[in-house]
Amino acid sequence: MKTRITIFLIALFVNFNLAVAQDDEECRNNLSIFDSYANSKKYDDAYEPWMKVRKECPRLSRALYLTNKGKGGRAIIDYKIENSTGAEKLAFIKDLLKLNEEYQLNFASKYTVGDLAMENANLKYKYRNELGLAGDLLYKEFDNVFVNHKGSFDSAVGLYTYFSLAVDLYDASSKSPAEAQQLFDKYDDVNEIIEGVIEDYTKKLNIYAEKEAAGETLSKREQSYKNSYESNIDVYETKILSSMDKTLGDRANCEVLVPLYQKDFEENKNDALWLQRAMNKMGEKDCTDDPLFEKLVVQKNSIDPDAKTAFYLGVLKEKQGKNAEADRYYDQSFELETDPIKKWKLVMRVAEKNYKRGSFGKARQQYMEALKLNPSNGGPYLRIAAMYAKSANNCGDTNFNKRAVFWLAANEAEKAGKVDGRLRSTATKTAASYRGSAPSKADIFNCSCAGTTIKIGCWIGRSVTVPNL
Repeated sequence: MKTRITIFLIALFVNFNLAVAQDDEECRNNLSIFDSYANSKKYDDAYEPWMKVRKECPRLSRALYLTNKGKGGRAIIDYKIENSTGAEKLAFIKDLLKLNEEYQLNFASKYTVGDLAMENANLKYKYRNELGLAGDLLYKEFDNVFVNHKGSFDSAVGLYTYFSLAVDLYDASSKSPAEAQQLFDKYDDVNEIIEGVIEDYTKKLNIYAEKEAAGETLSKREQSYKNSYESNIDVYETKILSSMDKTLGDRANCEVLVPLYQKDFEENKNDALWLQRAMNKMGEKDCTDDPLFEKLVVQKNSIDPDAKTAFYLGVLKEKQGKNAEADRYYDQSFELETDPIKKWKLVMRVAEKNYKRGSFGKARQQYMEALKLNPSNGGPYLRIAAMYAKSANNCGDTNFNKRAVFWLAANEAEKAGKVDGRLRSTATKTAASYRGSAPSKADIFNCSCAGTTIKIGCWIGRSVTVPNL
């Protein structure tokens, strides 16, 4: 009897494993079929075998859930959504949201709950009309990611959408001071995330910039990473942050900010974060002439002095015409800031002030310091080039030498494009413009000075070599 039972169990086990093996083989065949169809963009043909694998072997391959250059399961369902209407389209949209949930369930290490929440929030916003979702519900979707999964909230589109939804809710509200404060807080919250993302990309980018500055050639992979980092920084800086500022617009002008912060000052005067944000917002919106700005800065400095408050104390002294005292505070802000990217921002702001004052020697010194702090940003080279060009008439002793300064300016402008791919086109055009103002080939021929070195005087104190004909 025991022998019969044993034989039966062995047979059952063998048959079970055979069935599993057959199912697995069928799934692999269907995976190959749908993959082949998807590669050929035959998404309608790919749909049925893809659904079979998705249902019967959901952990067989991540390709069931992803897309790469039009391949994979996500490409199939995206195609179905784009090529359907009405109830059919809505069903495919809901299935896409379900597909993301399945991906998280079956590949949790590759796709976290936060990633799922972020992706689905973006999708619900994209298909908000088909899903019939109102602004307040959409805002809650993004707010859930922000509150509970901040580490996953690095989508450029998602961050801007989150803020724009907050603005829409504010516009539909009574616009009370409390609601205005909530909006400004949300701007600061999102802005801090974006600044953190940019800083992370910048630090990675600087590794490659330093390698190139040392004369090393980047590998294809390194160049690809460098291009990607530059592109991402450009998106966050020139598109997302600028769009947020434009969207906020006059909702945060001095007429709104001053009475709001004045009303809440006593309640928050010992809250360093509140003081910092109020100080920053008034500084950003050029409300620094109002007495409240000084009140905020002095109070922040008394309870929590740091680089930013030292900088704003410098701003106050400069507005009072006390430039020497202002410079001391600016220098103090540089000393207090230890993070290279944050310090770079402060140095650049002060360099810009000296540029506008016409203190070109000091501005150049600070621009050069900025390049050491953030070598992948070529903006300082363009500023130095512009200062050389502006000084050409004052720093040359002959007409030829005055115009020779433009060679120096062109050389400096070209450096910007070499270290910063985002400025390559601008740097090339700027350098060409400067060279157009430099001595011509005929001028060089007439002076018989090709290859000689010209020393440029005054604050520039540099030399430039006359090009050979």
